[in-house]
Amino acid sequence: MLTPPPTTFWIGSDHPFDLHEAYICFRSPHFDWDGEATTLWITADSRYRLWVNGTFVARGPARSWPSRQAVDRIDIGALLHATGNVIAVQVYQPGYSHFSYVHRGAAALLAWLAGADGTSVLVSNTGWRVRRDRSFSAHVPRVSIYGSGVEDRDLRLDEPWQQSQYDDAAWSPARIVATTGDEIWAGLHARTVPTPAERVLNAPLAAVRIGSTSTATDVHLRLRAGWTAADDIQVSPDEDGWLAWELAAGQSAYLLYDLGRNYTCQGWLDVAGARGGEEVMVSYAEKFRNGELVISDPATYCRVRLTDRFVLRAGVQTAQGFTPRGGRYVIFHLVGPTGPDLRIRPRVTVAEYPLTVTKPLHLDDPVLDGVVTMCETTLRACLQETFVDCCWRESSQWLGDALPQARLLASMSDDLRPLRQVLVMAAQGAYPDGILPSILPGEVHAYAVLDYNFTWVELLALWRELNGPAGDALLMELWPTLVNLLDAFHTHLGDDGLLRAQPGRRLFLDWAPLSRAEPNALYNLRYLWALQVAIGLGEEIGDWATQRLGDWRARTAALAEEIRRAFLVDGVWYDDCDRVTFSQHAAAFAVLTGCATPDEVPALLDAIVARSLDPSDDSVPNKMVLASPFMHYYVFEALQRHGRDADIRAIIRLRWGRWVDQGERTTSENWNVDFPDGSICHAFSAHPRYFLMAYGKRGERAITNPEW
Repeated sequence: MLTPPPTTFWIGSDHPFDLHEAYICFRSPHFDWDGEATTLWITADSRYRLWVNGTFVARGPARSWPSRQAVDRIDIGALLHATGNVIAVQVYQPGYSHFSYVHRGAAALLAWLAGADGTSVLVSNTGWRVRRDRSFSAHVPRVSIYGSGVEDRDLRLDEPWQQSQYDDAAWSPARIVATTGDEIWAGLHARTVPTPAERVLNAPLAAVRIGSTSTATDVHLRLRAGWTAADDIQVSPDEDGWLAWELAAGQSAYLLYDLGRNYTCQGWLDVAGARGGEEVMVSYAEKFRNGELVISDPATYCRVRLTDRFVLRAGVQTAQGFTPRGGRYVIFHLVGPTGPDLRIRPRVTVAEYPLTVTKPLHLDDPVLDGVVTMCETTLRACLQETFVDCCWRESSQWLGDALPQARLLASMSDDLRPLRQVLVMAAQGAYPDGILPSILPGEVHAYAVLDYNFTWVELLALWRELNGPAGDALLMELWPTLVNLLDAFHTHLGDDGLLRAQPGRRLFLDWAPLSRAEPNALYNLRYLWALQVAIGLGEEIGDWATQRLGDWRARTAALAEEIRRAFLVDGVWYDDCDRVTFSQHAAAFAVLTGCATPDEVPALLDAIVARSLDPSDDSVPNKMVLASPFMHYYVFEALQRHGRDADIRAIIRLRWGRWVDQGERTTSENWNVDFPDGSICHAFSAHPRYFLMAYGKRGERAITNPEW
């Protein structure tokens, strides 16, 4: 726990209900510097951007539950002067919860500048000045069902308020929102995950189009329709990246930049010669299909509309928004009329997790090495400050996705910070009945995925596997969460001894079309597997971790018997009691849990392998349901535990290898993503690198990395 200086307060706008899509600017009083205090502690609800004496420094904080608010520690000594220093901070508050933020009815900033001895030079209090940034419109739609608002910014209303010499006399004094012990943000703690490193990427200009401006009033729909109807032209920027434009009224130019792969990124522009009032949109896309760029359709389920707008002021300026987006392609849409002197230089900043690969993998096999590279690239794209599912559409930290991601990361690096973050944040967000949230952090109750709770148990075991006894302090801290979780599921057993889903919560299972009728084989098998993993973990730790093992063993024995009685018919593991479907999932978990007897296992594994090696992804009656790329993690686990490594490699070669053959740089979220919201960069599908590394570690094939 962090304890700020006693005179430090959470400060906010002079209007305490100024919360909806609010961009709030704060300026510290001018202060002198003694050359000693260099550590700035800073956090905000929800997010901030920081400048010191006019120089941009950082953005933050790391995602966290408000009750366990993360605080950033930043060394700003290199930017401080003897006198006249100013810290400027912009805080964004959407005014609602979304898939990476939990709203608590307040917008606020907390900061203090301290020396090595803890003495504070500057604290956030009523001496700071505050003003809402009116260049950002509050009347905007959300970027998707997952995220916060798009940005609509009128730069004619912007000022250089970040500069130390700016006169803020007309601003209001900051309002005290809360003390540092306030219940909203009661548990301040230092950031435990790294800050992504930002850099400008020199992305090539891939295409330029000119056409009529669409009449659509929505800027995303206008860009989408206009791009499709426009004509390709040949235009090249000068050696510094500048392009000169003169567009007539009703005319639009579209510039497409290819980043080479998916990144967390932000498109922005340097502008010269603007006459004022010109419009520029910046949008993000992920894939081409049938030779055409796929621009999202906000009428579909995810409602993706990743397009921000700028209205230019006269003269020289930089058009840049607040929030990074994501994707492989960045589209700049310039709307006429423009003046004769307008020049723009589109830029793209990318943000990357500082990952060092300490466990390189080379297999001397072009296809499998291509898969390894594809998996590594996907993980890099889906690491922000921690694991996210996909950086384009969503950027959410899903509990269920974290297991294949953590396995993949551990096969590449010794960095376990994202794994620890997921374990801790899931426990911190537990519901009163013991069930864990699926979005971290997030009050997305409709997406509280029941089966992802079982993933958390596996993540606990992975932590012990990777750390040994050195990791037991965290396990002791989280053990009550494990006990409560397993007890909560036990209360939902029916009279037949089988588990049912809890009303109001989501039974996900997989994207694959297996039956979800209850009682459900996969749901029960995953619960059984979680119990078995918990028993194994308790036996390995011993001592304090053994108190409930007797209960868990009894539950395991009874559940296994009922599962086998309900779902096994004539050697087939059905997904439901009506025998509507039978899947790779049920068969794999029957093998993993030991519900399948040793003499039944070979035939089950043969059937699983045959289905994966069937190149057809189609689901037809009376055919084993194919698991998604995500759930092939468990297919491979079952095969690996029975020495079927050659089969794992054959499946990876066929199913992931065809993505390599198609030139994909990253792994897709499903076998078919040919729909507007389908992502070609999803980290839960990138686990094959782990299984290829595990295969190499057992010495069955030489690897060029001498570490193994």
